[in-house]
Amino acid sequence: MQKILSGLRVVEGSAFVAAPSGGMTLAQLGADVIRFDPIGGGIDYRRWPVTDKGESLYWHSLNKGKRSIAVDFRHPEGQALLSRLITAPGDEAGLFLTNFPASGWLSYDSLKAQREDLIYLNLVGDRHGRGALDYTVNCKVGFPSLTGLGKTGEIAPLNNPLPAWDVITGQQIALGLLAAERHRSRTGQGQLVRIALADVALATLGNLGYIAEAMVNGVEREPIGNDIFGTYGHDFACLDGERVMVVGVSPKQWRALLEVTGSEAQILALQERLGLDFRKEGDRYAGREGITAVFAPWFAARSFSEVAAALDKAGACWGKYQTIGEVVAGDKDCSADNPLFQMVAQPGIGEYLMPDHPLRFTSVEREAVCPAPVLGEHTEEILAGTLKLSDTEIAQLFDRKIVAGPGV
Repeated sequence: MQKILSGLRVVEGSAFVAAPSGGMTLAQLGADVIRFDPIGGGIDYRRWPVTDKGESLYWHSLNKGKRSIAVDFRHPEGQALLSRLITAPGDEAGLFLTNFPASGWLSYDSLKAQREDLIYLNLVGDRHGRGALDYTVNCKVGFPSLTGLGKTGEIAPLNNPLPAWDVITGQQIALGLLAAERHRSRTGQGQLVRIALADVALATLGNLGYIAEAMVNGVEREPIGNDIFGTYGHDFACLDGERVMVVGVSPKQWRALLEVTGSEAQILALQERLGLDFRKEGDRYAGREGITAVFAPWFAARSFSEVAAALDKAGACWGKYQTIGEVVAGDKDCSADNPLFQMVAQPGIGEYLMPDHPLRFTSVEREAVCPAPVLGEHTEEILAGTLKLSDTEIAQLFDRKIVAGPGV
């Protein structure tokens, strides 16, 4: 953890992936992110994967470094309490992040009435206000239709197990809050910031050229398996059954593949036969089936260790196919040897490998990775330290079950 955002306070009311990951990003960079949940936990507090005791590894992984307050926000007094927390004074406070419905007591106008320079970031499913999840957005923008084997088989549409739009949106949320806070620091103006999960996916569709390809070229892109569109890349099985992915995007990478497979003469003959120039990325893509047929015997005749050593020696760009279990069990980059990770004890779950934020700032000291809070762990601390309530006021809130501490 590096506290480059030390002093910034963000209040978060959220569920699922995108909004919590945005808050976690800010927390890992040193912001004081206060997450509020209903007493007993919200809709995703027990979401899979869970331990054998029912503790959510999902929830705890997405909320590292935050503080937690548990409040009955169905009760008007709980709503008033959270409104005070969101709009509490401070030059670097007054930032609110949520994917809850922005209505009633939680509306921008209601909260702005209590703090004029409030920064309120609201995540919605789509621009029409409808709900959406990563998987419904992904099918909308067409990527599952590109996942499959193309000419050699039919496996389409196929969803990606990675919730990419949630993850990308989380980063956009963190960026949006920081941009709005910079604007406020220069002008004194707060604002409502809106972002739609579907718009993040649609923007990416345009930014990567897919929209232009369809409109300008009139092309419907087909699934191509493990090839790489517009260049050369493919997967190969080794003698011992291990599998690697190699790419020849840059001229250097392409030359390395020719060198390591000893196939320069065969590839030259192939390009002459096809009327292509494999010095060009597009031509390598057009001739990919022939290229793969030339390369495949070299991989098939060698064990993975031989392939890996030869690829490294030639300076090729490649990767090994691994299961998640294999990565965790045996990949040195997914271990405490990598400064990204530390072994951290998560209360209620146990000790396991946790990542820090991957950014590295050279002017800020690195500190220990912080685990997720126990639900309600900081309730009393926040009421006293942030809202300046007296011991009597705090005790009354607990007695009337407006708030709760850990273990409730």
